Amino acid sequence: MRDVFHEQLDSVFLDLAAICRSVETAVGRATRALLDGDAAVAEQVISADIDIDRARERVEDTAFSLLSLQQPVAGDLRVVVAALRMVSELERMGDLSVHVAKIARMRVPRLALPDEARPTMSRMAEVAEDMVKRVGQIIEDKDVAAAVALGRDDEEMDQLRRASFTELLSDSWPHGVESAVDIALLGRYYERIADHAVSVANRVVFVVTGDNPTSVGA
Repeated sequence: MRDVFHEQLDSVFLDLAAICRSVETAVGRATRALLDGDAAVAEQVISADIDIDRARERVEDTAFSLLSLQQPVAGDLRVVVAALRMVSELERMGDLSVHVAKIARMRVPRLALPDEARPTMSRMAEVAEDMVKRVGQIIEDKDVAAAVALGRDDEEMDQLRRASFTELLSDSWPHGVESAVDIALLGRYYERIADHAVSVANRVVFVVTGDNPTSVGA
């Protein structure tokens, strides 16, 4: 009976890794829609979000079933509860990708990003997508060392966010309030995707070791 229970737990983590890959796709497509002003790609991100929501529901159903039928204790209970928290954060990452796509779609046929803002925002997008990709592998492998490293690497995103604000607050900013609001929101969305990735990685550390890492994410 316990073997079946642990097989079900392992399947939950495989499902979490699969959701993370879907989020990675969403982040990449949302960024492409943003940089290219591609409304069709933006629509793909928005419409595909329902698949992430349904996958989250399936993981939650499995986790609640395990809680009610198997009544796990100690370490097993820790894993189930962590999985519930992780899937919620992964879904939120997908939602943030949708927010990016909606800004891109709203500004078509124009681009939401003026030329001055593209380098910083493009790098923020690259960092966010890379962190999502890495956390998917961390979930699949339950890799504590990689999870801790991801938390340390989040500093680049923080630096980029500060650089973006510096651009917006410059006296020479020529693009008006609407563009500034778009960029402030976009920066926040990418930063939050990275924060959630770190938080998910930290939960993997907790699952494996029972300890909370010192670099606890949002």
